[in-house]
Amino acid sequence: MQEIGRLIDDALGLSATTASDLTVAQVGLRALIVYFVLIFLVRLGKKRFLGQATAFDAVLIIMIGSLSSRAVSGTAPFVATLVGTFIFIMLHWLLSYFSQSSPALSTLVKGHDTTLIRNGLVDREALRDAHMSADDLAEDLRQQGIDKHEEVKEARLERSGKLSVIRK
Repeated sequence: MQEIGRLIDDALGLSATTASDLTVAQVGLRALIVYFVLIFLVRLGKKRFLGQATAFDAVLIIMIGSLSSRAVSGTAPFVATLVGTFIFIMLHWLLSYFSQSSPALSTLVKGHDTTLIRNGLVDREALRDAHMSADDLAEDLRQQGIDKHEEVKEARLERSGKLSVIRK
């Protein structure tokens, strides 16, 4: 059993004291392992978090990238960084799970949508609160094939940052 542990240690450079002690092969093997572990962990998480990401999801993506890169580069302990990544994904999963039945928690972690147009009228205050210019709104409408805001029954800036539009 000790022989297997020593073999794994040698292959991954687990007992290396600095990142510069790692060989190219060790970093390559670490990258390969981290890649497959991340695929597995992301599959454990909710399916939507890589789809239409909210700020809640984007934070997770940044944290996973930051932490897991340290496992590859050897600037942090290999197994500990993978455990930390697992904890981030499970925390994200738990918050997502409980926020589906709690509107307050959902709003806290995911934000809320903002109505920008109602019955063809642009809500200038909502635009200002969303830090959107009239040109930004016009661009988003054009991307949906709409020339004028008067053609819109309702337009909302969704929690994901995308504009959803219902035509009149």
